[in-house]
Amino acid sequence: MKEIHRTVVTPDRIGAEMIGIPAGGDVEEDLRLESVSEGVLVSGTVSGDTQGQCSRCLEPLTGTVSVYLTELFAYPDSETDQTSDEDDVERIENEKIDLEQTVIDAVATELPLSPLCREDCPGLCPECGTRLADAEPEHGHDLIDPRWAKLADRVSDQGTQESES
Repeated sequence: MKEIHRTVVTPDRIGAEMIGIPAGGDVEEDLRLESVSEGVLVSGTVSGDTQGQCSRCLEPLTGTVSVYLTELFAYPDSETDQTSDEDDVERIENEKIDLEQTVIDAVATELPLSPLCREDCPGLCPECGTRLADAEPEHGHDLIDPRWAKLADRVSDQGTQESES
């Protein structure tokens, strides 16, 4: 058994479209490698600082993600290697274990697809784009349906004519 505690700088962004560990961000790995009959069992935690934006109001978000992972890396020519599809199990290649895809998959599944700055985030005004959390309580727009706009002009013209007479 071997324990690894290290910090790795990620070359590319890890995560979903709205939130993730940015490129150049630190990923902390606290892992345990154990030799088992069919390969090497890697288990432990992976964590990193996240950056993104709220899916409703587009405000910047920061946080951390921490994932516990367990993955078997099969020895070449082992029973697991020979009986498993290529995508079903990771493999040891040239006596090395490549954790990159395992970490990417684990972090991506842990992050929310639609992150929120707070649970009750009201989002943006659909008319003017103002952040509703910062808007006045009486924020609103008097909009006329374009299909009725001509009629509204006629009604207001008639009201003006009646008040003049």
